[in-house]
Amino acid sequence: MSRPSTWAPKVAALVQSGNRSAALAQIKVAPSVRDVQQLRDLLVKNKQMAAYRDIDQATADQIVALSAPRLHRSP
Repeated sequence: MSRPSTWAPKVAALVQSGNRSAALAQIKVAPSVRDVQQLRDLLVKNKQMAAYRDIDQATADQIVALSAPRLHRSP
């Protein structure tokens, strides 16, 4: 069994603390689509997604980027 990822709660804590630039940097290097979706769910649950449009846009863009074929990325 795999361990649950702790990436999303850590990035959500960055957003909650007000360090949005660090959160945006972490979103750009997100490990998987599942982690980004979990982050979005946490922010919606805490009613922070509407307050931070840049985080909303970055997570949506990263989901699209990670969902695309990886032909152009190195292994």
